[in-house]
Amino acid sequence: MKTALLFGATGLVGGHILNQLIQNDDYSKIKIFVRSSIQINNSKIEVIQTDFINLEKHKEQIVGDECYFCIGTTKKNSPDKNEYQRIELDIPKQVAQIAKSNDIKSYFFVSSGYANSKSSGDYLKYKGLVEEEILSLGFSKIGIMRPSFILGNRKEFRLGEKIGIIIFKLLNPLFVGPLKKMRSIHSKTIAKAMIKLANNNIDQKIFESDQISDLVK
Repeated sequence: MKTALLFGATGLVGGHILNQLIQNDDYSKIKIFVRSSIQINNSKIEVIQTDFINLEKHKEQIVGDECYFCIGTTKKNSPDKNEYQRIELDIPKQVAQIAKSNDIKSYFFVSSGYANSKSSGDYLKYKGLVEEEILSLGFSKIGIMRPSFILGNRKEFRLGEKIGIIIFKLLNPLFVGPLKKMRSIHSKTIAKAMIKLANNNIDQKIFESDQISDLVK
């Protein structure tokens, strides 16, 4: 029986990961690290109210078999440049470093399609830098998910994303060959793929959007 650590349990992908871990008999404990206390009635779950400004104080709690990281933000929600960098770059890197120092064997990260540390845009650059950090730490098993447009029911209304859903539904059939990685993907599919990767021997470390879908077929 395994212990899973989950950062981002209240988010779009993280919520599906949490539900699937609860239903999976391979896991006896699920530690969820959240900024604000939440009420979840399940004997597997340990809720850890987390000071993300000082993650070192939680080092003794960041212990287990697998770590799933799917925290993210937007420029709209984090307009301060330093805060945006802290959430998208500094926190995921530090969590990975602590996880490795505590001998966690497997690490799974929701990145982004076209992530690149050399990108001129902060979002893709930060995702690329986090990817490089995770790969350099040498976990026994790594799963870096690079989804394209993510589908799912978000708690907050985003007009641009509603429009994006319509556009991608029309364009998906046109994305063939090298463009397949641009196909939209449901948040539940990403969660399923990550947990399947955690429980199977698959050597690949980075998965584009179409490859994430292929994992759960």
